[in-house]
Amino acid sequence: MADMHIGSTADTPSQTPRLDVVGTGPGADAPPAGRTVPFTKMQGLGNDFVVIDHPAFRPDSVNIQAIADRRLGVGCDQVLLLESLGGNRFRYRVFNADGSEAEQCGNGLRCLARYGYDLGIPEGTLLEFEGPGGVHRAQCLAPHRIRVDMGSPRLEPIEIPFVAPSRAPSYPIDVSGMEFTVGAVSMGNPHLLLRVQRLATTPVNKLGPALEHHPRCPQRTNVGFIEIVDRGTLRLRVHERGAGETLACGSGACAAVAWSRLMGWVDPAVSVHLSGGILEIEWEGENQPLYMTGPATRVFSGVLAL
Repeated sequence: MADMHIGSTADTPSQTPRLDVVGTGPGADAPPAGRTVPFTKMQGLGNDFVVIDHPAFRPDSVNIQAIADRRLGVGCDQVLLLESLGGNRFRYRVFNADGSEAEQCGNGLRCLARYGYDLGIPEGTLLEFEGPGGVHRAQCLAPHRIRVDMGSPRLEPIEIPFVAPSRAPSYPIDVSGMEFTVGAVSMGNPHLLLRVQRLATTPVNKLGPALEHHPRCPQRTNVGFIEIVDRGTLRLRVHERGAGETLACGSGACAAVAWSRLMGWVDPAVSVHLSGGILEIEWEGENQPLYMTGPATRVFSGVLAL
């Protein structure tokens, strides 16, 4: 796929910038004059990202929203900022499509690992990523298959954060006068989990936003809807905080398995079926690291004109 140059323009300061796409093929216009920042579009199970590895880029909510816009920008669920710390170590930040900053992104970590290997780091090297949600290590098992140590799930309400008097296996929660039972887990970012009987008919587009903004979730939350198939398989849909329902959510798959394990519904190794594909999750239990394995792919590269 051809690379592209993307320039930002705005009619008024209050409007989201429009990103003009300028191709680089024969007869294409030259990129706009001024500073340019390279980017790479990547995806993991259809959960897509714009990766920016450049010190000149300064994120703000307007620019993030413009990049993420699927009609006027590059289009993505999240923007990932990467900084090399030397060798196999990196620092990263995650921004949702609405411009808000997130602590963690499981699919994003796999894509950042794939990006690191594409820079020339030998495949199989253990990569280390330092982010707001903690330090995580990733390793390439095959050209497009990445395994990430997601750390141990956090279960205390104050660490998630989730408003509850004390830790419990599950919590009752009221949404518009209806009571649901949820699990609450942090994988470095907050997740509420609901078990449903039929995932296909669950109103994710209504319950997801209502729970994301629930007053018991002081930093808002991701919301996962789980259908248990058997002890080694579950189906999952996730409403992501600041992005809406996505084709896949890596940290959401990890949180879903963690809660399902705590409830006694699944075994230590689980295949999580999402709209975009399958993730393999392994977790022996409390105080043990949780591992996520799945694909990550580069889609195309381009240039942002600042």
